Amino acid sequence: MIAKRLFDFLVSFVAICFLLLPGFIIAIIVAFGSKGGAFYRQIRVGKNEKLFKLLKFRTMYSGSDKKGLLTIGSNDNRVTMIGRFLRKTKLDELPQLINIFVGHMSFVGPRPEVLEFTILYNNQQRKVLSVRPGLTDVASIAFFNESEILAAQQNPRQYYIDVVMPAKLVLNIEYINNRSFFKDIGIILKTIARIF
Repeated sequence: MIAKRLFDFLVSFVAICFLLLPGFIIAIIVAFGSKGGAFYRQIRVGKNEKLFKLLKFRTMYSGSDKKGLLTIGSNDNRVTMIGRFLRKTKLDELPQLINIFVGHMSFVGPRPEVLEFTILYNNQQRKVLSVRPGLTDVASIAFFNESEILAAQQNPRQYYIDVVMPAKLVLNIEYINNRSFFKDIGIILKTIARIF
């Protein structure tokens, strides 16, 4: 889909230029707010199962990912004060515009997962790995409060594997089978509306 990649390239370039100053200010606040630097890089599984480094503004204290890769509830004590605000407003995702610009990701597509969970996919579910992962998708909208859902479970990780992940994959496979440029625009607008 050349048109989709061209859209991603041009819009991400414009967005990066427009958000350069706000992004720089956020980076300074994050870096001085707690030890660990401004950015968080995490290995995710991309198109055709190629690994790439997903970029985010750091929202957790340094080393927190060693205690688990899922964020559990809005009161997860691994999340910094500024991190809570960034997560709530989704501003922590802004650095992924760079991932989109260089071609690791698209604006719309199945959210990139960590290898720990993609190795659990069955053959049908692996279809989500045949396209570029996205900054947003239908599953992100449906499970906008995912961390709160997980916080209510006795075993959040297992609940994610048994219930949330399969449900998200069903939505993403349906998206892949019926995707179009105008549907992508609709998903982007719904995501913006859900945030605000």
